[in-house]
Amino acid sequence: MSDDDIAVQTLRDAGHLKWTVSGPGFLGACAAEMDYGTAPPVTTALTEALHRNLLGYLPPGLATGLSEACADWQRDAYGWDVAPDEIRPLPDVIRAFHVAVEHFSRPGSPVIVPVPTFSPFLTVPGLLGRRVIEVELVRSGDRYVYDLDALDRAFREGGHLLVLCNPHNPLGRVLDADELTAISEVVDRHGGRVFSDEVHAPLVYAGHHHVPYASTSYTAAHHTLTAVSASKAWNIAGLKCAQMVVTNDADRARWEGLGRLATDGTSILGVVAGTAAYRDGGPWLDRVRARLDRNRRLLRALLHEHMPGVRYEPPQGTYLAWLDCRDLGLPGPDLAEFFRSEAGVTTVDGGSCGGAGRGFVRLNFATSEAILTRIVRQMAGAMHRHLLREPVPGSRDFALQTM
Repeated sequence: MSDDDIAVQTLRDAGHLKWTVSGPGFLGACAAEMDYGTAPPVTTALTEALHRNLLGYLPPGLATGLSEACADWQRDAYGWDVAPDEIRPLPDVIRAFHVAVEHFSRPGSPVIVPVPTFSPFLTVPGLLGRRVIEVELVRSGDRYVYDLDALDRAFREGGHLLVLCNPHNPLGRVLDADELTAISEVVDRHGGRVFSDEVHAPLVYAGHHHVPYASTSYTAAHHTLTAVSASKAWNIAGLKCAQMVVTNDADRARWEGLGRLATDGTSILGVVAGTAAYRDGGPWLDRVRARLDRNRRLLRALLHEHMPGVRYEPPQGTYLAWLDCRDLGLPGPDLAEFFRSEAGVTTVDGGSCGGAGRGFVRLNFATSEAILTRIVRQMAGAMHRHLLREPVPGSRDFALQTM
């Protein structure tokens, strides 16, 4: 799909969450959906499945095919050799996280969540009767890194399961092997576990390479449960199909004892789509990554021109931008609500990603260049109107200079 094929009204009429969550008239940049459809091999596989009336329960043969395709993708894309029988289907990453907390971490133990983070990682533990220990990611030069001393303190405080998100949502960091090894040493020192969310792994840009956490050592593989999926890269999240990679014998034995309440729910059409994506969706994904690469750089140019007070570093992976709006003098605490009501643009407020996210918004740039340009201009217009209406110390000159 080219930029010329993407029109705002067409996206609204299609009914996607990102474009309808706030009703008509808003530009969607919130939910993690792309505006590019999905790969032709995926739509072909789904169409054939419908013609075959594959709408019943998931047969073992299709599940096995998914595991084989996923294992091949992990090997070919990242050099990670996992056996198909180590890969188990689940509906989505949230179910995978739920299972990891409830069945593979020490009963009653707090969950360690580096922040900012994908907001369900902060809310799901409470639903399971667990406390969350937030560990703030820290700046090192132009990137965020894990604070190993803070991680160590969190384990000493009683935390047992660490949530590792790589590529990171919302920061876009892609961790290198040395960083992952350093984290695993802290985890191992305390006998901890890791839930590694790697669903954005196929969306890594040139100059960076995804390293599966569990691939870094025998030790890391032994204490890790890894969640992967074709959902984000091929835009099929609604089909409800993710995979948990279980890389030690004890965990595989425990998995066999889990009840259906924990493991059921993977969609048969999701399995069909995920299998097709892993097997035949690579060329389409290459084109999408190139397009997203242009957009992450375009966003930097647009912000420099229209909102130079926003600090932004193009992500190394994902299609999510983390915008630091703390110097704009905008009303808080919910900046997403400000941009929704004043600019007609839906984003995700950083405060929902943990205390470290206050003053930030997460913006989805997986759209056309024309729509992305319009999004930034409308956000800038709202900012300028507010600053002229309610100037704050040090902001008046900035507002006048950037009009």
